[in-house]
Amino acid sequence: APEGFLLGPTLLHKVERAPGHIVKGLAMSVTVPRSFRLLEELDRGEKGFGDGTVSYGMEDPDDIHMRSWTGTIIGPPNTVHDGRIYSLKLHCDLNYPEQPPKIWFKSRINLSCVDRDGRVDPIKFLMLGNWKREYTLEQLLTEIRREMSSPTNRKLPQPPEGTTYN
Repeated sequence: APEGFLLGPTLLHKVERAPGHIVKGLAMSVTVPRSFRLLEELDRGEKGFGDGTVSYGMEDPDDIHMRSWTGTIIGPPNTVHDGRIYSLKLHCDLNYPEQPPKIWFKSRINLSCVDRDGRVDPIKFLMLGNWKREYTLEQLLTEIRREMSSPTNRKLPQPPEGTTYN
């Protein structure tokens, strides 16, 4: 961010020195460029967050467009997913975050919002279908994990652990 500014996910805060050295903030609505947004998400993913039940990072660190990501979800307790580790692939097109990423499970899973090829269906997974620019990869993975605990999915029979999509 330019000197005298603080960068947030969707706002740029101008920091001004008032007489007497009191700092006051002025919020201006500025769209954060895609690359800054993804660098911020990558930084958060690399540092770890929350309770460690979801994680994500770059699939190829040499991808200058930051399109290919991987994610991991540890299945929630008291469900058929309890203790299972699910691997996912996330693809952020050049129009991300204006448009949602595409998400596929690498690990086989039986989930109401996942099609037979492992793709998370934006029609059945409302967070993708009702995408907002403010949503993050972290929030997506957390919401998918929450979906595993829903009454519809918590007891669905699952493929053998360790099996993957082609």
